[in-house]
Amino acid sequence: MSVQVNDFAYLTQFIRNLRGGSQPILVQASDGHTYVVKFANNLQGPNVLFNESAGSELYRACGLRVPEWRALWISDEFIDKNPDCWIQTPEGRLRPASGLCFGSRFLGERGNRLLEVLPRTSFERIHNPSSFWLAWLIDVCSEHVDNRQAIFTEDTNGWLNAHFVDFGHLFGGPKANMKKNYRASRYLDSRIYVEVSSKTLLDLERVAKTLDADRLWERIVAIPAEWKQESALKSVEYCLQKLAMPLYVQSLLRTLTGSLERRAETESRDFRSGRKPLREILRPGVQGARIGWSYVHHPLGV
Repeated sequence: MSVQVNDFAYLTQFIRNLRGGSQPILVQASDGHTYVVKFANNLQGPNVLFNESAGSELYRACGLRVPEWRALWISDEFIDKNPDCWIQTPEGRLRPASGLCFGSRFLGERGNRLLEVLPRTSFERIHNPSSFWLAWLIDVCSEHVDNRQAIFTEDTNGWLNAHFVDFGHLFGGPKANMKKNYRASRYLDSRIYVEVSSKTLLDLERVAKTLDADRLWERIVAIPAEWKQESALKSVEYCLQKLAMPLYVQSLLRTLTGSLERRAETESRDFRSGRKPLREILRPGVQGARIGWSYVHHPLGV
C-alpha cells in the first residue's frame, strides 16, 4: 500500500533547531500541536525512527510516562522554504528526506516548565521515583546503549512528573550493532534511584509479568513500514522474551540494585575523605525550546 500524504498531519511551521546527535527540530504541525521532529535520513542511523516509536510504545505499555508520538509528513516545499532545518554535516548541509518523519509531542506546548537535570533537593518531589528502576530494567532488556533521558514537568502543587524521552539508542542503537554494559543505560545521576523495598521489587516484577505483549506487538506492527528494519524487529522480540522470563527479571533487578548499593558505598567513602561530588545544575531540558523467543544470558552479560 502506498503512503498518502492525506493520511498524516504535516509540518507547517519551523520553530527552531534542537540539540542532539540526530539534529531534531521543533515544528508546528497541521493538527495544531508542536513536535520534536527527527528525519528519516538523520546522521545517527537507519533505525532511529523505528527505535523512537517502538521505544515509546514499549514504555507506555509498561505504564511509564512518555510524550505522545505520531508519524508526520514533511514536504519538499517545507524543506525548501526552511533551509535552517537542513542537517549539518562535516561536508556541508544535507537536505532532509521528504516524506514521513518521527514527531514527539513537545511537552512544553502548554507553557509547562520543563527541567532536565534536577538538584538533589528536588528528588523528593518526584512522583513515583521507582519509575526510574522500571525504566532501567526495560532499557537493559531492550539493549539501550546510551544514558536514560528524562524530562520533568512541574504540576500546580509543586510535584515533578518524569517523562521518559529519547529512545533512538534502544535495540542495539541506531544501526542495531552496539553492545554495552548494563550500567550504560542508567540515568546519569544515580542518586535519583530511591532505595527499593521488597514490595517495590515485587511491583516491578509484576509490571513485566503482566505486560500485554500481544497488544504491544500490534502497536509495533502499525509503525510505518519504511522505518522497520529486520534487525530492529528481532531486537524488540528478544526484549519481550526477556521481560517474559520471571527468573531473568528477578536476577536483573538484583544486579541493578546491587550495583547502585556498591556505588553509594564508594560515594560515601569519597565524602568522608573530603572529595567533592559533581556539582548539580537545574536547566531546561532537550524539549525546553522557547516557542515564538531464544536463550537469554545472565543479566551481567547483557
